[in-house]
Amino acid sequence: MQSLYSYFSIPSNEMSISENEMIKDIRSISELQVIIISFIIELHAYATNFLEENKTKYIPSEEDLNPNIKFLNNRIIIALKEDELLNKKVSRISSFWRKNDLDIIRKVFVEMYKSQQYSDYLNNEKDDLNQDKKFIQIMLNEYILDNEIFHFILQERSIFWTDDLPFISMFVKSQINNMTESNNNSLITDVFKNNDDKKFAVNLFRQTINNADEFEKLIESKVKNWELERISKMDLLLIKMALTEVISFTEIPIKVSFNEYIEISKYYSTQNSKVFINGVLDKIVSQFKREGKVKKVGRGLV
Repeated sequence: MQSLYSYFSIPSNEMSISENEMIKDIRSISELQVIIISFIIELHAYATNFLEENKTKYIPSEEDLNPNIKFLNNRIIIALKEDELLNKKVSRISSFWRKNDLDIIRKVFVEMYKSQQYSDYLNNEKDDLNQDKKFIQIMLNEYILDNEIFHFILQERSIFWTDDLPFISMFVKSQINNMTESNNNSLITDVFKNNDDKKFAVNLFRQTINNADEFEKLIESKVKNWELERISKMDLLLIKMALTEVISFTEIPIKVSFNEYIEISKYYSTQNSKVFINGVLDKIVSQFKREGKVKKVGRGLV
């Protein structure tokens, strides 16, 4: 959707160049996953140095000399650090958090260190994997993912990451929640589930562009007393993408295509867009069915 919006917004765009940019942007989502995990690892490294430096104070307290190291021994973070594939990727971006002058690692750790949640975690008599998981989830939700500086740094790296963050955050948290002491599988996976996944993205991109003019005429014929210029660019794009799925992707049920694009419109378009998009799609797809243009097979028949 983002790549198509960009393509249609600049008349001089070439489809092949825009397509390559789209694949590059999709693959960068995997980098965002690594960056979130690298933040956890950097926070752990800072905590280790912080507690060691406290021991060297001129007049250290008993707590300085014998700190509670439950966070340093957090099983989830230790597992992340022992994930060889993950660490190869983390090492490539090791300077990401350190090179900025916003001192975000220190700021987040200090805020967390002073919190009641951190104190409760350290002093909880239970010391098991589930407790470690719970605290990592708290750390992500309360101190990392909602942090304004964190968002600012990500946005400087990629303008798309602000939109991608909720989805990737949910994915990372789900991966962490599913970790077990006997599970040695890496958290890092390819952004495309398989080659068909990538093929779907490319075909949807190409077919939407190829069908754009024909679909515009159809949309205009179904929207009485409205000119295309008066329709939101995003609404127009989402209708074109949905129609492309209905016509070109035989295994996707019509209802699924409708629901997906109506759902997207709730986030990226106006308050009334879902009703408008649903109405236009319903009229055009009904016409397609009468003309025999809709051919579904397998799951698409549901």
